Amino acid sequence: MTSAELEALGQEILAGAPGVITGAEVAFGELTLTAPAATIVEALTYLRDGQGFHQLIDLSGVDYPERAKRFDVVYHLLSMTKNRRVRIKVQTDEDTAVPSAVPVFPAANWYERETFDMYGVFFDGHPDLRRILTDYGFHGHPLRKDFPMTGYVEVRYDEELKRVVYEPVKSVEWRNWDFLSPWEGAERGFAAILPGDEKTAEEGAK
Repeated sequence: MTSAELEALGQEILAGAPGVITGAEVAFGELTLTAPAATIVEALTYLRDGQGFHQLIDLSGVDYPERAKRFDVVYHLLSMTKNRRVRIKVQTDEDTAVPSAVPVFPAANWYERETFDMYGVFFDGHPDLRRILTDYGFHGHPLRKDFPMTGYVEVRYDEELKRVVYEPVKSVEWRNWDFLSPWEGAERGFAAILPGDEKTAEEGAK
């Protein structure tokens, strides 16, 4: 669709769902709609029944820690009959649940569980909201921008206990990476010189 056609579609959607869908913007050849979190079920129902977007392609989260409502929940919809795509997003915070889209699109079940697991966004009315990608005892939400890269715990198998154990992450010492060597860390002055590394020195001297 051209930008003009997307603009017209956005205005048609706004007129067809006043107060339910509150914004429409065309950017990078795509139509993005916005809605209050409280009306997302009504918005999705209108897009499905009134505009022919019968397929939920994806549902994901985005984290903006500097905002009071730090999370966007983004829904991507597809109309197979009209060959159209649309994105609709809502904002929420760490404590306010977003109404579940499962009654409108059953496929949202696992997507919402993934968003809950990775970002900590709650979905009100979800039939089985629990972690789906991380372990049962996992602490925190890995895709939040304030989540440490190393995480909080590490997992290993203990030969003495004959079971998997969880331990606090131990700090990793600074390492000097030599990207010219096929072996990690093999740089003069920091690790033993391996056969073949002398070629790099010879080439550098030319």
